[in-house]
Amino acid sequence: MLEPDPKVVRELLTRYASLRIAQAERETPEAARELADASYTLCVMMATTSVHDAVRKADALLLAKGRTAPEAGTAADPDAESGLSLAV
Repeated sequence: MLEPDPKVVRELLTRYASLRIAQAERETPEAARELADASYTLCVMMATTSVHDAVRKADALLLAKGRTAPEAGTAADPDAESGLSLAV
């Protein structure tokens, strides 16, 4: 199986989390459709049928990639992972 690009996974997790927050603050049909789309895409990308499993797998992938990068999360690398899970 091919491994997804961590940058794309990070962007999708961020989109998913933002949409979950938006839906929790104020439910709208548009946000619901976008959240469903992001959830489906995340499931396909992570080869799961559950969005919760997809988020866990995506977090694990990003964590594993973060550990292999020397100095990840340092001030010299502004795009580095913070170590915080995006699971919402």
